[in-house]
Parts: sequence; structure tokens; C-alpha cells
Amino acid sequence: MEFSDEILLHILSYVPCTDLVLNVRKTCRKLATLCLDKSLTHTVLLQKDYKVNKDKVKQLMRDIGKEIYQLNMAGCYWLPSSTTDHVTRCKNLVKLNLSGCRITSLRLSKMLSTLQHLRSLAIDVNPGFDASQLSSECKATLSRVSELKQTLYTPSYGVVPCCTSLEKLLLYFEILDRSREGFMLSGQLMVGESNVPHYQNLRVFYARLAPGYVNQEVVRLYLAVLSDRTPENLHAFLISAPGSFAETGATKNLLDSMARNVRLDALQLPKAWLNGSGLLQHLKFNNPFYFSFSRCTLSGGHLIQRVINGGKDLKSLTSLNLSGCVHCLAPESLFRRAEDDIDSSILESLVVSCCNLRHLNLSAAHHHSSESIGNHLCQLLSRLKHLLSLALPVCSITDVAVSMEKPPTQPNAVPQTFGKKTRVGVQTYPRTLTDQACQKLESSVFWMLMRSLRCLETLEIIGSSFSSAMPRNEPAIRNSLPPCVRAQSVGDSEVAAISQLTYLQSLTLAQLPNIVTGSGLVSIGLQCQHLRTLSLANLGMMGKMVYMSALMDMLKHCKCLRDLRLEQPYFSAGSQFFQALSHCSSLQRLCIVSRSGTLQSDAVMSFMANCLEVIMCHMFMGESLTVCRNLQQSIVRRASAPTASSAPEVL
Repeated sequence: MEFSDEILLHILSYVPCTDLVLNVRKTCRKLATLCLDKSLTHTVLLQKDYKVNKDKVKQLMRDIGKEIYQLNMAGCYWLPSSTTDHVTRCKNLVKLNLSGCRITSLRLSKMLSTLQHLRSLAIDVNPGFDASQLSSECKATLSRVSELKQTLYTPSYGVVPCCTSLEKLLLYFEILDRSREGFMLSGQLMVGESNVPHYQNLRVFYARLAPGYVNQEVVRLYLAVLSDRTPENLHAFLISAPGSFAETGATKNLLDSMARNVRLDALQLPKAWLNGSGLLQHLKFNNPFYFSFSRCTLSGGHLIQRVINGGKDLKSLTSLNLSGCVHCLAPESLFRRAEDDIDSSILESLVVSCCNLRHLNLSAAHHHSSESIGNHLCQLLSRLKHLLSLALPVCSITDVAVSMEKPPTQPNAVPQTFGKKTRVGVQTYPRTLTDQACQKLESSVFWMLMRSLRCLETLEIIGSSFSSAMPRNEPAIRNSLPPCVRAQSVGDSEVAAISQLTYLQSLTLAQLPNIVTGSGLVSIGLQCQHLRTLSLANLGMMGKMVYMSALMDMLKHCKCLRDLRLEQPYFSAGSQFFQALSHCSSLQRLCIVSRSGTLQSDAVMSFMANCLEVIMCHMFMGESLTVCRNLQQSIVRRASAPTASSAPEVL
């Protein structure tokens, strides 16, 4: 308490606002004054504050409502819809996020009518929303809103037509093709949706589509207005659409108009709109900071000539997504096979021109380096000192000499002779790396890449042919393709190299076939103490989870881990695993996807009793439906007890 006010305010900034106002403020006079400082009450974040309830929100708004300028209640699904009524006390509110909150059009109208200073709004539009129920006072508030994020669960314009001063529009389309009763839905807007959006001041347009033809139909209605008159100040145009999203005459007119009238700083288009067209040749860019060409047939020649303008200085570019662009590092794609070596000069031009990149995605492609010294992909990427997130295919990080000298072993291969069969099984390996292995590791190109990117926070190493059994925006494929030949040599030593990333917060490893003991995972657990998100899928041989012992050792050191996702066939979630997982005291979300996997119900219950922060538990295993239902009921019954703060989501 003898610290200066500045130091105490900095410490208090790490405490949730509800805890500050409702608890800490009552301890002494000094803290009572500091907890009401404008720096702490200006922005209130209730998102992921799972211990907050309706009464706490009511008391919070009553105490500091007039001092709140930014309020984030995104994803507070456990709060009743009446909780939003208390937002009316925040008369000076400028930014409000209610995404994921249940709110009717009448309740929204009443709330917005009192928020005359509001400039940024995020809401959901659910079935039953009726824009005609919005009052004139509500529409007056919406007319002053310049930034809108709208998630659509039903075909509708939502409140967009009322926002006549829009500068930034973020649209998320989550409309199902069928109703809960099984009826096919239409992309036609609801009755009373005759008003059209106003885009004359628009600077940023972003649309993210979930799978389904209805989402595509509705987004075309939004784009039709843009095609009639493209805003002169538009500088960011981004559309993220999974699968096939065909180009129409209206969208073609829109893109032609953009090529003539605007200069962009950020661009993302569906692959069908870019493939085979000369659009990139005609679009003009100002100071671009974001490009996404995911799964486009973009060759390296086009990338250099049309995007980088033959090596033009693009220091402004901070994010580049080339995921699934199998030919982006090759001069031409006409006669090239996907597994051919890359052209290192293209990658070098990219690295030199875009030296300030912070986010780079090169996954879902075969990027094989040649044998020429100094031109390996990892060596070239090591020059990007500002990288914060990086996604690479497994086959791109292997040393060329190692992959050429040591052909991949096939543990499940069928003997080709009639002689005595060789017994197939898992050999015994040391749990830790030997000195010889460490020396070999430190000389590898991937080790040097990790050593040069010490500030990296997010890393993804994913097999080029990997397909999740439960993907978000892609069709599920039961039998995925085998790993790339060069990926066969990537194993424990490469995983151990990741432990050099001291500030790593998120790690994804998928389809690493040469994982034997998982010793590298233990090194990551010991060294990467800031790790919050961990996703592991299809490591080692598919028939057996050989790295279970190392994973349990790793989890004992992950004190900050919040999200864990495991996807592995034949995974046995027993008492030892959940006992190790109980050391992750900060864990909030757990997801296990395992074909033919097993679990022990009593071990799950013990884990849930020890890890009180868990709010989501998804386990897709091979157990019977009866076992799953009984376990789900037991967890919900325990979490619904009077001592529990909030019931977890169980599936």
C-alpha cells in the first residue's frame, strides 16, 4: 500500500472491473478512491468473466454506469436477456458490444434510445427481429453510429439501413440452410426489409460466411448496393467464404468499379473471384497492411508482379495469408507439380519487400526447399524479425539433406516377401534428447528459425494434407491423405526447437508422423510458460498414441493454459491423463476428438471438481450414448449446485 498511485493503478488494471467495484473498493479508503479512477472505469470488459451474474451487472451499472464509455458483454450467453436493461444507466457510452447476448428488437430499441453518444455497436440479429419496432429515438442513435458489427442468424438487413453514417461494417453470416423443424430456408429478406443500406461513407467492409447457400444469397443482397455506387473512401474490402462462392454479374461490376475508383489498403476475396481473372492487375493499392489470397491459384510470378509490383517496397504490409496457395512460391503453375521445389528467389523478394510482416500464413501447401545453401525457406523467413504469428506446413521445416539421406520409414507397411515377417511395433526410445541429438538439432534450419523469432506468440505447424475430423468451415473427410514424404523426418527434435519461443502463447501441431516419445513437448511445457492455447492432432503413428506419457509430463507445467484441443484416434482419457490435466489450474476449455477413443467417467468428474475455471468440456469419443448422457447429466448437476458460479457447456 506504500506504492505510488501510478503503480497501484497499474496493478489494479489486471483485476476484473466487477471485482474492483464490488469487492476491492470496500477494503480501505485508499483503494476505494483508486478503484473508481477513470483509467479503470472507462472500459468495462465482461466478456469471459464467467463469475459475473445479473445481480452483479445491475450493481456495477448502478455504481459506475455514468463513468463507463466502453462496455464489452460479447459472448455472455449465460446472462438473461433482461440483464441488458441495466445498460441504459451508461448514458455516456460510446462503444457497446452485445454479440452473443440474447436481445429482442423491442429491448434493443429501448436501450439505444437512451445512448445518444454511441458510435460503435455490435449485436446479433436472431429470428423474430423486426426493424419496424425500433423507435424514432433508437433510429436517431443508430444514425450516428459509425462502426457496426452484426451477426446474422436469419435473413435480414438488421439495423444497417438505420446506420446512415457507417464507416466500418463487419458482417458475420451464420444462417442455417434448414430450420430446426427441417424446412429449407430461403435467402429472401423478411417482410418490412425494403430499406437498403447506406454505404456512402463506408471505409471498411468485412463479411465472413459460414457454409451454406443461404449465407451466399444474403451477402449478395448487401453487395448489390455496393455495386450500384462504390464508396470513394473505401480502403478495406474483405470477404471470407468457405468452399465455392461463384462470382455473379453484380459482383463483377463491383470489382470493376473498385478497380477504377478506389485505392485499397486491405483485400480478401473468395478464390473463385480471383482465379483466372486479371483483377489483381487492375486493382490499385495505397499503403496495404493486409492481404489474404487463401486457396487461390496464385503463382509466384503473379505474386511478385501484381501484388508486390516487382519487388516494390511494402513496409506497410503487416499481414499476409497465402494458406492453400500451392504455387505461390513458384514462377509458374502451369507445368508445376505441388511437391516440386520452391523458387527461393520469389520468397527472398517477398521477405525483402515486406520486411515488417507480423503475421504470415504459408500452410496447406507443399513448400519444399532446394539443396542450395542459404536458400532454405526457414533461413529466409528468419529475416522477418517482427513476426508475431507464423503458420507453416510440416514438410517446409525439414532439412533437405536429412530428408534426402534418410528415406521415410513405413511402420505399417506390408512385407513384400514371403520370408519371416518383421514384428511391427513401437521401439523403446530415450525420454530426453542425448547430447549428440542436441548438437544435431541446434544446427538444423528450423532450430535457427526458432532462435531468430524469439518474439513469436502464435505458431502453427500443420501437415499439408491434414484434414480435421471435425472442421469448422470445411466438409469432414473420414480418410485423410497420407503425410508428405518430406514430412516423415519431422519429429521430436523439431518439436523441442519450439521451446526456444519464450513468449509463445498459442501452439498448433498437426500430422507430424515421426513423433515417437513426445520428448519435445516436455521441453515446451518447461520453457514456454506463457502458453495459453494448445492444439495437437494426429501426432506419430495413427494406430497408437505414443506420446501420452510426455503429454502428461508437459501438462504439469502449463499453469497458464486455458484452451486444450486434442485430436487423436484411439485416445484413452483415463485417470492418469485427467490427473495431469488437473495441474492446469487456469484451464477453461477442453475439447477431445478421438475415433474409437475411451474415457473414464469418474476421472472426468474428479477433473471437473479440481479445475473450477472450466466452462466448456467437449469430448467426441467412441463411448456409448448412454455413457455420454449420464456423464453430461452428472457434470451439469454438480456445476448447477448453489456453490457453483456458472454451469459449463458440456457436449
